[in-house]
Amino acid sequence: MRAHNLALVLQTVANSPDRPSRAATSTATGLTRATVSALVDDLIAGGLLTEHEPAPRVGAGRPAAGLALAPDGAAGLGLEINVDYLSACVVDLTGAVRHRFVAHADQRPLAPAAALTELGRVAGQARQAAAANGLPLAGAALAVPGLVTADGTVRVAPNLGWQDVDAPALLRAIPALADLPLSVDNEANLAALGELRADHGGEQTFLYVSGEIGIGAGIVLDGELYRGGRGWSGEIGHVTVYPDGRPCRCGANGCLEQYAGQEAVAADAGLAAAALGIALAAVVNLLDIGVIVLGGAYAPELQRLRPGIEAEVHRRVLTADLAPVTLRAATLGTDAAMRGAADTVLRAVLDDPASYLNLRRAG
Repeated sequence: MRAHNLALVLQTVANSPDRPSRAATSTATGLTRATVSALVDDLIAGGLLTEHEPAPRVGAGRPAAGLALAPDGAAGLGLEINVDYLSACVVDLTGAVRHRFVAHADQRPLAPAAALTELGRVAGQARQAAAANGLPLAGAALAVPGLVTADGTVRVAPNLGWQDVDAPALLRAIPALADLPLSVDNEANLAALGELRADHGGEQTFLYVSGEIGIGAGIVLDGELYRGGRGWSGEIGHVTVYPDGRPCRCGANGCLEQYAGQEAVAADAGLAAAALGIALAAVVNLLDIGVIVLGGAYAPELQRLRPGIEAEVHRRVLTADLAPVTLRAATLGTDAAMRGAADTVLRAVLDDPASYLNLRRAG
């Protein structure tokens, strides 16, 4: 019961548009003032909440102090490995990015263990920066461009040349990450979750498309990430756009990736936009999604790509005249995947602060 109530109080403060007092939190949660006060004291002692003194006011009565998430409390370490870069960021409990590191290098020649060792160096920089600011890391999450199982195994990442890689085990062998709770997920899924929680007008249903050398998608329906029956949904990069087209690394021909990946966009943006429009129209027709978010390398290229995409979508989507599709750039830009990864760490703290507090005491 205590664990449930700790989460209830912390989430109530996190979701409040202002800084609620202890009394207001009691009213919102239905818990007694004494219970809320004791729980708030625990959350403040654990570095998850902070209490701000109220501004002086004129008139009778004493204004109440306000509660807020602690910016110097639990932080999440977001990691990303992609074909041509490695990145890490530290995000605090308020959602602010405190540190960001990116290393540009082709990962394709490296074996998985070697690539993750290189990522460990970037993660170590981020961890040192967090420690210098007194930010305790609650965990780390890694975004990978491939099919990832629930236990973090990367079944296949074609553009990295990975197959059946036990990523969590390799990460635990890295000193900078060995003592942290770790998780691994598909990069487009994490980017979609990051966008869901970013400020973008309250959209609860959208398709997030991550354009790098490979292409992935995250499907958000009614505020929830749709993973599919085996957790592998969103492989839009291997939707066939030209059946007799170029051979793909996956073994098929004419996949979207071969016409609209990052390198293809640089070579021929017109062809890339048309191919994207064909694939996106198919998704809209199938799932009735009205908002498409372009992330990764697509985000800064949106204005170049927009006319071609919109022309194909309007031509191919059955309901285009009844309900036009909205196309926009990702709020989080090229950092969406690692930001989403860090956010999953922080969401775990908000959902179960008791476990975080217990681990902190044990440490």
